[in-house]
Amino acid sequence: MPEDKLASPGLPPLGRRGFVMTSLITGFTLAAARAQAAPIHTDANGLDLGEVAMPVADGTLPTYFARPAGVANPPIVVVVEEIFGVHEYIKDVCRRLAKQGYFAIAPELYARLADLSKMTDPQEIVAKVISKAPDATMLSDLSHTVDWAIAQKGDADRVAVLGFCRGGRDVWLFAEHDKRLKAAVAFYGPVAGATSAIQPVNPITMAANLNCPLLGLYGGRDPSIHATDVYAAQAKAAAAGKTVEIIYYPDAGHGFHADYRPSYNAADAQAAWAQALAWLRKYDIG
Repeated sequence: MPEDKLASPGLPPLGRRGFVMTSLITGFTLAAARAQAAPIHTDANGLDLGEVAMPVADGTLPTYFARPAGVANPPIVVVVEEIFGVHEYIKDVCRRLAKQGYFAIAPELYARLADLSKMTDPQEIVAKVISKAPDATMLSDLSHTVDWAIAQKGDADRVAVLGFCRGGRDVWLFAEHDKRLKAAVAFYGPVAGATSAIQPVNPITMAANLNCPLLGLYGGRDPSIHATDVYAAQAKAAAAGKTVEIIYYPDAGHGFHADYRPSYNAADAQAAWAQALAWLRKYDIG
């Protein structure tokens, strides 16, 4: 548990000094090609939702949440974004989870580094934002997200994490870090790659340290993630007595769940989403 304390509801938010983004993206990211088909839109009926300034160690992060209205102590699911910010797709994922009875929370992890609402080049985002984001800060922010959700009457005994792409990588690392997690779901999260002083380890390195069962959902036509690495991470976890299930969708590419992008594969996205929900329920998160 972080040593710094959360601000109580009703108190002024912590200062935002050093934060570039102070609110979330409206609509969809400008940095990813859009598909012709209309993306999924989940309505707000029966939900409490919105944007909050969530306290973290050094200020507040703009954060989206959605939860079922009038439900006491709902299970918590931390939602981890792609590289494009907490835009409409990630917000809609939160609403989809809330419709299933979850308290879903998506913090803007890159708020300190850049205004992702104005960035249009994915390679620039990787070079100037993603590569500059310390893993220690990411893990601290996600732990604070759990703290905040519990303070807002989420169920401390039913906590999970779910993320996409880079966020899938962060799911692996967070599940290896926070002992409060009961389940994790990583959509096409890379487990290997270059390291740096601020991103010192890959998920595969720490796979034996998983604190909860993890489901990995991957595309067979994803050239950016090697299946040999994914299965090696699974094997390392299994050797340590940890539970990791990997499902590959042979016809899916990278980003196959992202319904606003040309990479979207409706059939596989629906199947993977059903698997994700089943995984959460299997481990009593729901």
